[in-house]
Amino acid sequence: MSGFASIGECMIELSGATGDNWRMGFAGDTFNTIWYVRALAAPDYPVDYVSAFGDDPFSVKQRDFFAANGIGIAASPIISGACPGLYAISLDGAERSFTYWRNDAAARKLAGDREALAASLKGRDIVYFSGITLAILTPVDRQLLLEAVKNARENGSKIAFDPNYRPRLWDNVETARSAISQAMRLADIALPTFPDEKDLFGDATPAATAARLSALGVKEIIVKDGTAPALVSVQGREDWIEAVPANAVDTTGAGDSFNGAYLAARINGLAPADAARRAHCVAARVVEFHGALAPMEEARAAFEKTM
Repeated sequence: MSGFASIGECMIELSGATGDNWRMGFAGDTFNTIWYVRALAAPDYPVDYVSAFGDDPFSVKQRDFFAANGIGIAASPIISGACPGLYAISLDGAERSFTYWRNDAAARKLAGDREALAASLKGRDIVYFSGITLAILTPVDRQLLLEAVKNARENGSKIAFDPNYRPRLWDNVETARSAISQAMRLADIALPTFPDEKDLFGDATPAATAARLSALGVKEIIVKDGTAPALVSVQGREDWIEAVPANAVDTTGAGDSFNGAYLAARINGLAPADAARRAHCVAARVVEFHGALAPMEEARAAFEKTM
């Protein structure tokens, strides 16, 4: 087994608005995570973003951006006439809100080609996806994706999952609960955020979240909670890992960067509690930049500070 695959939607990101001028980039929750895995894993370690892409000029720019930063697309299909989704970040201080244009995005068809999806996930150390990955798919394609993830796990891959609950993407709460719980039953590593779990499942505390996920069979659980300590729960042992102070200017991508740094540290052989410490350091540095993607060298410097 070798390599990391992240499944989901990478969109055009508009950020850092000054008047009517915006900075364009590429981002999306599971792409943000793979960005930091790429930054922090060994340079020759293969990482691939598994999705579906269009053939318009923005899609070409997107794939060129991936390639320039050492991120492949495996066997992801390229769909004639399709294009990426788009979102804009609005800031109130360091807190952000989003406006999306994504209903016809190519990524919504990422599970449509079963053979391509299976080929993209074959032989991976870790396969990572999120609740947003599930939410953008039709019910039929959602099940196809979960089937592909199950097959990857049965063939030796570890599965990492972040529920990343976004109510506006789901038809209703019941559908979200069902799909996310189904995904959790396939997960070896869970990376939930406590406020999301409180909203969706009514968990009273991070420890309650960890207990619920453990009952679903997840062995390695990291409950993020913003600037509060993260709970690392591994087969009955609990560690509370303090967050790192930061001069935050934009909290976009904080949780995604935590996930990427955590998974990169685990790939590098660190224990879960140590991996969470590294992840807090990286997330604290990331929120000091505008947009979801901080420079890779800054992420590496933050990661290495705790060595």
